Amino acid sequence: MRETPRPQGTAGDSRAEHPQPCPGRALAHTTGASGSGTPHRSDGRPPHTPRGARYTGQGGRPGTSPPVPGRPAFLFATLLGVFAVITWQVASGGPLRRLDERIDRAVTGRGPSALAEVLADLGSMPVALPVLAVAIAYALRRGLRRQALIAAVTMAVVPLLIVPLKDWIARPGPLEAATGYYPSGHTATAMVAYGTAALLLSPSVRRRWLMPAAAGALTAATGIGLVLHGYHWPLDVLASCCLCGALLVVSSTGMRRSSSRTPRR
Repeated sequence: MRETPRPQGTAGDSRAEHPQPCPGRALAHTTGASGSGTPHRSDGRPPHTPRGARYTGQGGRPGTSPPVPGRPAFLFATLLGVFAVITWQVASGGPLRRLDERIDRAVTGRGPSALAEVLADLGSMPVALPVLAVAIAYALRRGLRRQALIAAVTMAVVPLLIVPLKDWIARPGPLEAATGYYPSGHTATAMVAYGTAALLLSPSVRRRWLMPAAAGALTAATGIGLVLHGYHWPLDVLASCCLCGALLVVSSTGMRRSSSRTPRR
């Protein structure tokens, strides 16, 4: 007894004929790129997934989801906003400045003076710049020329930002009547030098968070030493951290984009 043949085009029939094109409509499936006849999504249609298209890595392998572009911009705007508020309070003699002066009088001179001076010197150019120079030389050796250039330009921008602000605000020091203490130049030098060095070296370290953590610890130690020794007010240090933090956000974004264009060795 012979079986009744099934009609073509039913579900589960792998020999079903391909749909015929209709006027004004595009085919939902096309022949696979290898010519095997396997249907797949047409190239011009986006995937119907909540996360959208996924980037592919080297060799065509699936990569990660596209990065969220708003996070660096939000962090940059937040840091600049905090810096603007601090600058306004310091320049106008507002409540934050009065609180800053009370805190400084309570902590200045506390702890070993020699240790505070050593910590403050971490933000000096003879100490911080050689660290950055070693990181730049290492990046150049690995062929990361764009990243090294971004780090050097970021460091060169620091005095262009800090020096005019010192002249404009003209804030006297905690222990001296001389002006030009806001924002802290030592803090800015430490944060940018150690921060950009960490950005250059972290891809070569298995635990990448160690480099930014070390840079943050060195910057915090510099600020603590400056305040304890009486070189700067606390808000001088905090304002430099906010301003240079925004600068590092721009630098890290540029390095990340350059890394995506640089072939790995």
